[in-house]
Amino acid sequence: MQHLTVDPTRVFFLTFFVLLLCAWAGTLLERRFALRGRESQQDLGVVLGATLTLLGLIIGFSFAMAINRYDMRKNYEEAESNAIGTEYLRVELLPEAEVTRIKTLLREYVRQRILFYETRDPQQLQEIDSRTASLQTQLWDAVRIHAALSPTPIVALVLSGMNDVINSQGYTQAAWWNRIPLQAWVLMGLIAVLCNLMLGYLTGKLKSRTVLVVLPLVLAIAFSLVADIDTPRRGFIHIVPQNLVALEATLR
Repeated sequence: MQHLTVDPTRVFFLTFFVLLLCAWAGTLLERRFALRGRESQQDLGVVLGATLTLLGLIIGFSFAMAINRYDMRKNYEEAESNAIGTEYLRVELLPEAEVTRIKTLLREYVRQRILFYETRDPQQLQEIDSRTASLQTQLWDAVRIHAALSPTPIVALVLSGMNDVINSQGYTQAAWWNRIPLQAWVLMGLIAVLCNLMLGYLTGKLKSRTVLVVLPLVLAIAFSLVADIDTPRRGFIHIVPQNLVALEATLR
């Protein structure tokens, strides 16, 4: 189920057709197992209303979870930009022979971090991750050597700043891996299926079946919106690395 949430467009069409099929199956159940008495139909209507309320609450909670993770990714992008910009200034405290080299590595590092946010190709993402890890190693080694040779408070400040740069990337990666749990998607899907079965059952005697399309369509839109916000690299809603882009322009 989790891999289906990668593409919000796929989530929309899959959810819509599955729920529409469930609603149609509900009408078939009504023909074979029709409830007798108006009170029985009213009781089923109450159950349907309560189930829809529960489904709405779960979708609302899932939407809130997706929004929180989206905000987290934005905040970490800003924090990462600030950490790199601060370290770019701190390296000027080192000997001039190494300043130019470290600044060049930091500018390339910023470029790789921007590509991390903009790329949608998994193979290209692996190359970016590999290049980022290599740059982190080079940057850390360049500062670590000075810290070993001259363990002064100034060098310790530069070393601490480089540690913040590397840590901020780790926090960003963790935020991009943090997704809505699979169990939440399964629970929403099961409740949505039951709602549409009951809706089809209650509307089985109606001549017009247009009402059966409304609920699957609304739920498909809601599901795809949650999946879009929760999926950083697919869909239409993305994190724009505006802080890193502005930093890159400043460093140039």
